[in-house]
Amino acid sequence: MSEIVLETILDTIKVLPFLFIANLLIEYIENTSLKKLEKGIKKYGIIGGAVLGSFPHGFSVAAANLYSGKIITTGTLIAVFISTSDEAIPVLLSNPENYDVMIKLIAIKVIIAIIAGTFADAFLKKYFTVNKVNNNINCEKAMGHTYHDNCGCNSQGGTLIHAIKHTINIFFFMLVTTFILNTAISLIGEENLSKVLLQNSIFQPMFAALIGFIPNCASSVILTQLFMEGSISFGSVIAGLSTGAGIGLLVLFKVNCNRKQNFKIMLYLYAVGVIAGMIVQLLF
Repeated sequence: MSEIVLETILDTIKVLPFLFIANLLIEYIENTSLKKLEKGIKKYGIIGGAVLGSFPHGFSVAAANLYSGKIITTGTLIAVFISTSDEAIPVLLSNPENYDVMIKLIAIKVIIAIIAGTFADAFLKKYFTVNKVNNNINCEKAMGHTYHDNCGCNSQGGTLIHAIKHTINIFFFMLVTTFILNTAISLIGEENLSKVLLQNSIFQPMFAALIGFIPNCASSVILTQLFMEGSISFGSVIAGLSTGAGIGLLVLFKVNCNRKQNFKIMLYLYAVGVIAGMIVQLLF
């Protein structure tokens, strides 16, 4: 067990400098450009939502609030949610060997987001439309949320402090995930673990898409770590990150009183994530 602990710590510490630099850059972008990017989502609709949603953090929360205020369409909201990759980007940035994978992942997810959002607005308007309710009654507004809330980072402090706090949070999740994976391989064997995770199965994206619904940064870190370790396929990480809108879904349930509508959006996200993941798994 001591060997597993030592191996886990050493493996995770190696990526710490890259992880910090990635989070520092993301912090800077968020602090200087978030409002402009939110305006871009409103102005350019589904395509704008898909492209801007691929930037790490925060935008799924903004989209949920814009949707609740009837400023953007359901398709635009879905495009943002699908293209959001939450902590997957800084985790992949922490390992230079994965830069090409990160670019491919972002590009594929943006394409999926545009297709899914367009289909939702063009053919499923009646499906997402429910009886009108007053969204101002008994609905807790969450306009103050930013990406710092995703992993428990508060809003106090400057760019450097936020980057340090967020790096520590992601580092912790990576440490825990790596330890669990290393322990599982040691105790039950790599072959048995592969069976549990449905490795090499066309149905693995169904499992990964469910993990994506965990409403904080844990899901994206877990999925990305499993992919980097070779335990899940590229199609499965696409499926999981397509449903993993970070805290965006949680905020949607807070600000949008149409619970039936919210569950329909979740179901649609799951269907898109699974189908897209299976197709990607067959192609790549």
